[in-house]
Amino acid sequence: MTKITFMGAGSTVFAVNVLGDVMLTEAIRDAEIALYDIDSERLSDSLTILTRINEKQNENRATLKTYLGAENHKEALRGADFIVNAIQVGGYRPSTVIDFEIPAKYGLKQTIADTLGIGGIMRALRTIPVVEDFAHDVEEVCPDAWFLNYVNPMAMITGYLQRYTGMKTIGLCHSVQVCASGLLKRLGMEQEGFTDQIAGINHMAWLLEIRDKDGNDLYPEIRRRAASHEYDFIKGDDGNTHSDFTRLEYVRRLGYYCTESSEHNSEYNPWFIKPNYPELIEKCGIPINEYIRRCEVAETKWKNRKTEWLNDTEFEHKKSHEYGARIMDAMVTNTPYRIGGNVINNGLISNLDPKACVEVPCLVDRRGIQPCYIGELPLQLAALNMTNVNPQLLTIEAARTKKREHIYHAAMLDPHTAAVLSLDDIVKMVDEMIEAHGDYLPKYH
Repeated sequence: MTKITFMGAGSTVFAVNVLGDVMLTEAIRDAEIALYDIDSERLSDSLTILTRINEKQNENRATLKTYLGAENHKEALRGADFIVNAIQVGGYRPSTVIDFEIPAKYGLKQTIADTLGIGGIMRALRTIPVVEDFAHDVEEVCPDAWFLNYVNPMAMITGYLQRYTGMKTIGLCHSVQVCASGLLKRLGMEQEGFTDQIAGINHMAWLLEIRDKDGNDLYPEIRRRAASHEYDFIKGDDGNTHSDFTRLEYVRRLGYYCTESSEHNSEYNPWFIKPNYPELIEKCGIPINEYIRRCEVAETKWKNRKTEWLNDTEFEHKKSHEYGARIMDAMVTNTPYRIGGNVINNGLISNLDPKACVEVPCLVDRRGIQPCYIGELPLQLAALNMTNVNPQLLTIEAARTKKREHIYHAAMLDPHTAAVLSLDDIVKMVDEMIEAHGDYLPKYH
């Protein structure tokens, strides 16, 4: 019997997506599923909803067990074949609030702050020690398990685990699967059967090639439509107006589209959130403090959704686009499957640092996960990626050495932070954030 351990199972919507997919996948639907969290209420919510899916759609073939509290995570991991990681260290309060409020005092505005920038750096530094503890236990109680990491900042956490632990791990994101189809929909070019090639770094992997089912290059028309600015703002399925200005500006200026949203990418470079050009924020539709707003409404939305799910006797899970269950199925059945995965570069992208964590096509089967060689990215794309890789590598070095100076270095070389703050203010801000995070961070010297 396959054992699947879900770390951070209180992330109920995500747990339902991944584990609901497991229950709809023939080769693994009779798995033992270990649900681990430190929040008893959220863990109970996940168990209740997953039990309903198991009863209604899986003939009770899966076995569900819960493990609560830090003292039980080793038992949750024991004997696992696959581990899904979805933890959030420090939560919305206090940590996410700290990540936004202290930089704002210094004039540094952010949108999401979970991948790069000072917010991404701090999130990595408080998360890496926890997942490193997981890794030590994995090496002891389930050394052959695959650790599927979904936690941001993806490149920093996955890069650390792959370089400094013996665990078999891959970093997985949602954005690769929907990048090309989302772009075609936005530009009014929807079609079936297209093919694409995506590679770069997490949240800034590039749509290098896209062709229709007959092999015709779609980029000339994509670039023509992007140049018109007609598609910078568009009404989404939720009825709200959304901006894709930043990514379409990438197409206009750099020639290529990238994977993650414009609100993310607006803070990965020095061009859009600029104190001397406040009109740019409105022009580009950049949602400052967007992640704070999302967190503030998340609990209300979840309470309503939980009530709806628990009261809906006809509720059925429909397979998501997440890679998790598909990876497990490919390994168990030896049926090859292609993903976009985050791995150590080691020359896969020849003009990025070999130690960088890169996002490239990977083939999955019983042998595990084999990343594919890409070669050189267009020079301008590699150059922009490297401005993000530099603070990622320095953050990993800070986590490894516990040297405060490397946190300063990471923040100094972050493109958005460096564009806004002086070196003195960067150091003061870092020191203040370290103090504010308290015991969520290890001691730095």
